[in-house]
Amino acid sequence: MRLRFLMAGGGTGGHVIPLLAVARELAGRGHDVVFVGTDRGIEAKLVPAAGFELRRIDIGGLNRVSAVQKAATLFKLPIATLACLPLARLCTAVFSMGGYAAGPPVMAALLGRVPVVVMEPNAVPGFTNRKIGRRVARALISFEETASYFPPGRTEVTGLPVREEFFAIAPKKREGPLRLLITGGSQGSRTLNRAARESWPLFREAGFPVHLTHQSGPKEFEEVRDAFARAGLAGEVMSFISDMPAAFAAADLIVCRSGAGTVSELAAAGRAAILSPFPFAADDHQARNAEAMEKGGAARMVRDAEMDGEKLFSLVRELAEDAAALEKMGQAARAFAHPGAARRAAEILEGLKK
Repeated sequence: MRLRFLMAGGGTGGHVIPLLAVARELAGRGHDVVFVGTDRGIEAKLVPAAGFELRRIDIGGLNRVSAVQKAATLFKLPIATLACLPLARLCTAVFSMGGYAAGPPVMAALLGRVPVVVMEPNAVPGFTNRKIGRRVARALISFEETASYFPPGRTEVTGLPVREEFFAIAPKKREGPLRLLITGGSQGSRTLNRAARESWPLFREAGFPVHLTHQSGPKEFEEVRDAFARAGLAGEVMSFISDMPAAFAAADLIVCRSGAGTVSELAAAGRAAILSPFPFAADDHQARNAEAMEKGGAARMVRDAEMDGEKLFSLVRELAEDAAALEKMGQAARAFAHPGAARRAAEILEGLKK
């Protein structure tokens, strides 16, 4: 039976890329898929490029915005919701990744008594998913502790869709210099860039055997690259790493932020990590993700305010000097991995057919 599904969520790649993974799975099963999003979110570029229809709405955020922005969003919310209602009623279900763009189509689905399935990859749900949590048909989560935000019996730990290349990464035993990967994401991280630069003299003075691969992001690339060239250490600084699975595979230890996508990739790859949560993430969800990984023995967490060169160097050296530590952390990370998340999401959505 050919079904129709509405995909809700947008703004960032963390919302849109998993939606696209599930949409491709549904389309491959012969179903129709339509997205709802905004003109200013990354969905405006990625969704049409992937061959899917994008219905555009005018809506902004409510969480951590100015009073003016909040008032404008509250004014637009009923209009955008009513605009989504006819579309929602034509669909078997609405699949939501959360975010401000998900609000109107999800509210329209609830008004129209259309089942809503949410995928919540963070340890603590985002604003939209928290508000509608008790009314969802199913909630697909990545951490067991997230289940408390949704009705009993309606959650399933599926994880977040992650590229298969990450799951194909083999366990790695350290041989020779510690291979350290530092990445603040595609746009880079000022905190991690600064801490790395401060750590380089400490690595050099200690004679610590390390090979560094550092993704700086475009804004600080030249500055970081030139400083690294003067540091006299082995490795390279890049603005952007195009083959991140290969970079993960080569690394013994990864220093990074703790967004849902990054944490899911670490789990799939089975790599030990030092996690420094972005302090301005909505609802401090990156800290909650890092805490869950640390509690599970897969990572060590360093708060953004505490991350500097000395802290980075001392923690890297501490982990490297324990021959079994990195291997154990990698094994613990694998315990958080959930292959087939997009396939399982599609199966659950198909099970809601009217």
